[in-house]
Amino acid sequence: MTGIAIVTGAASGMGRATAELLAESGYDVLALDRTVTSYPAGDGKVETVSVDVSDSGAVHEAIDTHVAESGSSISLVANIAGVYPPTTLDNFDEATYRLIFDVNVLGVVNVAAAAVPHMTTGSAIVNFASVDAFTVSPGQLLYGASKAAVVMLTKSMALELADKGIRVNAIAPGWVDTPGNKATGRMEAAAAAIPLGRVAQPREIAGWVKILGSPEAGFITGETVVLSGGDVIR
Repeated sequence: MTGIAIVTGAASGMGRATAELLAESGYDVLALDRTVTSYPAGDGKVETVSVDVSDSGAVHEAIDTHVAESGSSISLVANIAGVYPPTTLDNFDEATYRLIFDVNVLGVVNVAAAAVPHMTTGSAIVNFASVDAFTVSPGQLLYGASKAAVVMLTKSMALELADKGIRVNAIAPGWVDTPGNKATGRMEAAAAAIPLGRVAQPREIAGWVKILGSPEAGFITGETVVLSGGDVIR
């Protein structure tokens, strides 16, 4: 099933890999990010729009305009945008709290609310949680809480949208080879502790967005798939 795919956080890392894979697979991709970037041509096409997902009005405008211009419905939404500044009880502040929850939680709700009116039976939403939703990552007090909220949002949205034939699932990645994770300087040590002996590549995670949006996954909804190489097993 192809059509329009909405991808947030699409400028780099897992978001970019997802936008590229879906375009190659024939989707008409609307790539949303605060940073606009160019993409190689695929079988589909990618339109990039600078949007802050915490801005409901801007999200609605970007999605409504793209749908109207394309004349298609939305088949797949990938809510990947996320921020993860370190926080503890000693160093958090209200501004950091607002940033993390506005992007990681409110952003998911804003994009889903804007997309659903343009979705039909058989379409899907894939939210990005994290293994930090299930296990404590020291120094990520607020990020872990925000991703636990995404897991619950996924369950609630799955039930709310079931009668429309729209499935909602989530992905919870562990360590992934992204620019942000490289910048921590901890990726090599993390890889050594993962049972499969390596971190994931962004394209591997993107593949699961495609899987969860496919008809073959048509009977799964409300679930969160952990992709951690065995580091976190539920």
